[in-house]
Amino acid sequence: MIKRFVKMTFKAENIERFKDIFKASKDLIAAMEGCQHVELLQDIHNPCVFFTLSIWDDPKYLEAYRQSQLFEGVWAKTKILFDAKPEAWSVTIV
Repeated sequence: MIKRFVKMTFKAENIERFKDIFKASKDLIAAMEGCQHVELLQDIHNPCVFFTLSIWDDPKYLEAYRQSQLFEGVWAKTKILFDAKPEAWSVTIV
């Protein structure tokens, strides 16, 4: 099982738009094969910084999602809202 964290920083005027995109896509992402969990977190000190956390049974399922039309569509709508380059980590529990 792997956990995927993505840190995204948005322009303040784009925060609500991003929340709408996430709300509309969360259940679709969670329904992808191998996805166990998806959630959105917001930094308590900087409201422009968000993290997504997704949990996948195996890296192959995460990669299948990243190659999917769903990801393409969500990412296309999201990346134009950024104020900084996103960062991503895939981790396992040690």
